[in-house]
Amino acid sequence: MNPLGAVVPGAIIALLRDTPLSAGKVTFAWSAAVGPALQRATSARLEDGVLLVDAASPQWAREVTRSTFVILRRLQQLLGEQTVTQIVVRTK
Repeated sequence: MNPLGAVVPGAIIALLRDTPLSAGKVTFAWSAAVGPALQRATSARLEDGVLLVDAASPQWAREVTRSTFVILRRLQQLLGEQTVTQIVVRTK
């Protein structure tokens, strides 16, 4: 029997990939990719493959920018390789 922590990520990926792209799906994937602290300090929306991230402060923008490579890979796993091709971080 596999531990729950090993099964859940694969199940989330399968569920997300089988549903149509929507703002809710992007928001859920963003939350799963960055965790609760960054999710609370940011908002994200997808426009033509570019994820626009609005951060609550310059400090949060810097944290997202530092982690862009990791976040992009996670989003591509969750949403598909070509769904998100770039992340642009802005300050509100």
